[in-house]
Amino acid sequence: MRFMTTTALMALIAVPAFADGWKDDYQVLKFGILSGENEKDRLQRNEPLRAYLENELGVKVEIFTAGNYDGVIQALSADQIEIARLGSSSYAAAYTATDGGVVPTLTSIKKDGNTGYRSIVVTRCDSGIKSLDDAKGKVHAFADPDSTSGYAVPYYNMINVLGFKPEEHFGTVTFGGSHEADVQGVVNGTFDTASTWQNNEDDGIPQRMIEKGIIDAGIVCTIWESPEITSGPWTFRKNLPAELIEDVTVALEGFAEGDPEGWKLYNSISEGDVNPPVGFTRVDTERYQWIVDMRQWIKNHRRSGS
Repeated sequence: MRFMTTTALMALIAVPAFADGWKDDYQVLKFGILSGENEKDRLQRNEPLRAYLENELGVKVEIFTAGNYDGVIQALSADQIEIARLGSSSYAAAYTATDGGVVPTLTSIKKDGNTGYRSIVVTRCDSGIKSLDDAKGKVHAFADPDSTSGYAVPYYNMINVLGFKPEEHFGTVTFGGSHEADVQGVVNGTFDTASTWQNNEDDGIPQRMIEKGIIDAGIVCTIWESPEITSGPWTFRKNLPAELIEDVTVALEGFAEGDPEGWKLYNSISEGDVNPPVGFTRVDTERYQWIVDMRQWIKNHRRSGS
């Protein structure tokens, strides 16, 4: 009887462990977020998502931040975090750094079905600069070397579409460190022009900074806009259990409907936004291959000095 009781007890103990699957090995999940805005706002904006995932998945969920994009990419590459919401270019950087060891699963989709945004170059409205031609010899700031809209796309377009090399066209080329720092530098007069992003004329980094009271309306104007860029993906380490990747992806897919108010805060959606993000849609590695190729072109171009 003692033997059967012990066996039965062991079976009961084993059942939850078997049922939990990947949760036994990953009792804490960490997701990284990029440094497009100040840390306080980043954490506040992502807190509803963190809480939602923690409740849906039944494991502890933590937010990982770093001072620059590369910090999140390196944390993903070093298996220090499991997931990251990356931009297209930072995804390509992570893909390259891990030799294809990351998996994209979701990106944002807007009300009109659009899944992209645009890189823009801004200046002070009173600067007298109306175009990138007018900015010749001036100080231009890119956001971060791993930023899609803040560096890779404008740099690539300046050379291949507009026909000039930034290092030769502008008097000085520098990195502001983040999109908000770029725009703030323009407002303060530190930079004459700067690269950042917007979804449309009503929503983007400058518009959100106005809403948050960081800058005043009517100070920053756009002088260049890129073709559409595919929004960056939720990215997982490829060495994670497939069940973990799918369970977290499904939980993310339910966020917009499961916590509408949290979704609004996460996306900085204002009442007047006529084309807000309405959820996530599935993506795969092939969707971002052109970004990987573009980053390689930039790397080769800078190496050759041409």
